[in-house]
Amino acid sequence: MRLAMILMISLTLVATAGLLVPADVPQTRLSVTNLYDHPFDVDFPSGQLIRLDFRSGEFRIVGRDASKITVRAAGHNAEKAREMTVTFKHFGNRADLRVSSGTVKDGPEIIVEVPKTSDLFVRMPFGDLTLEGVTGDKDVELHAGDVSIEVGNASDYGRVDASVNAGDLSADPFGESRDGLFRSFQKTGTGRYKLHAHVGAGDLTLRSAVASTSH
Repeated sequence: MRLAMILMISLTLVATAGLLVPADVPQTRLSVTNLYDHPFDVDFPSGQLIRLDFRSGEFRIVGRDASKITVRAAGHNAEKAREMTVTFKHFGNRADLRVSSGTVKDGPEIIVEVPKTSDLFVRMPFGDLTLEGVTGDKDVELHAGDVSIEVGNASDYGRVDASVNAGDLSADPFGESRDGLFRSFQKTGTGRYKLHAHVGAGDLTLRSAVASTSH
């Protein structure tokens, strides 16, 4: 009797787990090594969530009109991207994209192009990160380094919180500029988007526009 009960519970759990990811939900899994010789390119619809997990280095996220995600190397050390791997998973209305490598020092600039209407969740240990041309929720954290985020119109946001543990915090669109230790601010408004940005040690800049750079 007890064995039958355990079996029944196990079958119920398996059936429940199957309901968490319906079989008809489109799923895509891709992996690319040697990013220098094989730039990453995949179709991806506008308006979805993209979770970005970056190795330490220099990254630039750019919003484009195309419904796709691309990853490529640029700069004088672009050939070092041969040691870099991109892994991508797309399920439901969310994608996970990871850029990893066995080396960190003197790496290339990595340019990640996404649909210009996207929600972004970005995590990176150390380095420089620039985000521009993307409309949507933004959740960005960096342990140490410099972060520059083009936020567009400040009135588009319903909630904003930004902070640095040590460094400069500049947010002209929101009327904020602070430096030193443990600097932060919060704003609420009537917009539809949320913005969270945090840097452990370094500079955090929120601006209405960034200078265009051609690559």
